[in-house]
Amino acid sequence: MASAAAAFLLIIAGAAWPSLIDAAPSPSSSSFVPPPPCAPPRSAVEFLRARCASTLYGVACYESLLPYACIFRTSHVKLARAAGDVNAAWISSISKRVKELVARGAAGGTAVAESAALRDCASTVSSAAGLAKQAAAELAKLDAAGGAVGSSNVRWAISNAQTWLSASMTNEATCADGVAATGAAASSPVAREVVMAVVRARELTSIALALVYGIPVPP
Repeated sequence: MASAAAAFLLIIAGAAWPSLIDAAPSPSSSSFVPPPPCAPPRSAVEFLRARCASTLYGVACYESLLPYACIFRTSHVKLARAAGDVNAAWISSISKRVKELVARGAAGGTAVAESAALRDCASTVSSAAGLAKQAAAELAKLDAAGGAVGSSNVRWAISNAQTWLSASMTNEATCADGVAATGAAASSPVAREVVMAVVRARELTSIALALVYGIPVPP
């Protein structure tokens, strides 16, 4: 769940995501590219709704993963892989954008402590992106193995993905909380955009983590 500081920033910003989030790629930019538009079978849609209901962000889960329904259908592994790839694509784009903003001094006019918090944020978000990519790669390997992998290997893959996604969430929270604690978001549009984007990233990471936990382990 997002911290109180980050949640407050989300509320005061209103429903529209700012420019930093608008600059992020669509889910189709991830390595798990959906097929051309198709009408997903009802079973896939119902499966997605049921699985998303197990997450903290059911609406965001459903909307971000529906384009992949023709791929995952009713597969827990393929659904978790889609979530992992969407998450990795998002946080990677945010990491790149935050680095660009910090490098250009886009947070000019903020206090020294606030600028330092943004620089620290760029570092922690970069680490989060790397961890998200590791989790996505692990889920891709599990998906590629299909039914040929034993239960112990499934457990190992799930454990690895859980560990990396959890660590990614920690880094995302560190970024958002660090910037919010300085009060920069109240005076700097850039700081506000950064926190908003990272809060969104944490939602997607939480969704991916919940869906990984839902992967059944064969006997």
